[in-house]
Amino acid sequence: MDYQNTLKYLYESVPMFQQIGSKAYKPGLETTHKLDEHFGHPHQQFKTIHIAGTNGKGSCSHTIAAVLQSAGYRVGLFTSPHLIDFRERIRINGEMVPEEYVVNFVEEHRAFFEPLHPSFFELTTAMAFRYFADQKVDVAVIEVGMGGRLDCTNIIHPDLCIITNISFDHTQYLGDTLTKIAKEKAGIIKEGVPVVVGRAKGAVKRVFTMKAKAMNAPIEYAREKTRYWNMEILPYSRLQEARTRADEIMQTLHHMIKAIGEQSEEQGNRMRQALLMLDVPSSIRAIDQILDKRKDAIRINNEMFPFGLYTELSGAYQFENMFTILKALAVLTKLNYNITPRNYFDGFANVCQLTGLMGRWQKVHSYPDIICDTGHNIDGIEYIHVQLDAIRKTFGQEIHFVFGMVNDKDIKGVLQVLPKDATYYFTKASVKRALPENELMELAEQAGLKGTAYPTVVDAVQAAKKNCPPKDLIFVGGSNFIVADLLANRDTLNLY
Repeated sequence: MDYQNTLKYLYESVPMFQQIGSKAYKPGLETTHKLDEHFGHPHQQFKTIHIAGTNGKGSCSHTIAAVLQSAGYRVGLFTSPHLIDFRERIRINGEMVPEEYVVNFVEEHRAFFEPLHPSFFELTTAMAFRYFADQKVDVAVIEVGMGGRLDCTNIIHPDLCIITNISFDHTQYLGDTLTKIAKEKAGIIKEGVPVVVGRAKGAVKRVFTMKAKAMNAPIEYAREKTRYWNMEILPYSRLQEARTRADEIMQTLHHMIKAIGEQSEEQGNRMRQALLMLDVPSSIRAIDQILDKRKDAIRINNEMFPFGLYTELSGAYQFENMFTILKALAVLTKLNYNITPRNYFDGFANVCQLTGLMGRWQKVHSYPDIICDTGHNIDGIEYIHVQLDAIRKTFGQEIHFVFGMVNDKDIKGVLQVLPKDATYYFTKASVKRALPENELMELAEQAGLKGTAYPTVVDAVQAAKKNCPPKDLIFVGGSNFIVADLLANRDTLNLY
């Protein structure tokens, strides 16, 4: 078989949650352990970092991988779902698994795995672990598929566990309360393994604290012991201003050092050391790298980066992720991972280039601006609403919203938190789980949203481009699959 026929075989022969939903959900680790034994327990041949949570897993996984790559590690990255190509799920230092490896893996091992009837995710996980071992990665960042306790990635014994946050999603599988969902996510906590938790409070926090205590696992909460923090989104124009100010500050500091050095060589040397500690040149280089990509940025100021750490991921929800990522990297440093401040600068400024991350507040066109994002539950959409509202108020841009969902989400809940003053283009993605556009429009009208229905994402985006003035903004989202259809049709839509 060639690569396309191999994918067709995988999609049709093993149940794929991405396409069909609940029929593909297969909790439990029995099949996973059989696959793992067959492939020689490959996950034991490299270090791992395990990341669970409702939202933010992908951004955290990719950013941590980018920083580790910048530090010189050979980094495996296993994430899901993919947007355009299956191979996005399995990467080493940003490079997707070769097509030949996928083909050979299936051909060589199908006689073993076919009688097991593994799910698509079980088989994909086994493929990823075997590939990482074959390629001798130093460390692999492993994103949980769903939940944690019964997820097939949960056979690993990682150096660090990360749980980003808990909110309502996949409630039919994980439970209908936040504490039930938290118990499933807490299932990744291992005996003696450090754990970092992002947003957690009340009963949810108690779930994690008690589980960590039972497992003798040191636990840290991302927002605790952060004495000085400031984060802000810098649109491209403000990032340019920040670059100009950075040059001015550098010149002022050099003049000060020169003047002090002329009076006291010892004090001048101390000032030079202090300037080296600030690492202003690395901060400036990060700004330049993001400006070269014509992107917005988030600037983070804290005790470690008083002059500013810049990330090219500029969605408002990244504020929460940044607390988690920085705490996790600090723990990895304590675990003797060799990570320097310069690695932070390079990794944060170049996440997408280094790891291939797509679909996180991604700008795909200008005049009008077209931005897509994979946020798809109430928690994720609320952040998107807040950011779109800020854009409308700050820049006077009207919002045109290309929107679709899959049928097993909390559709009515999401519709309630969408902006009421946007123009909507309701559509459906090219997957079986997609909610028909006319049904979506009817539900949206009941929620006070106004718009028109279109049968495909391409049709909806073309209509939005036709109706949207160059000064305004088109947002595309509501589902991973809506974003996937957008990115897969960039040529058709002339989005470059």
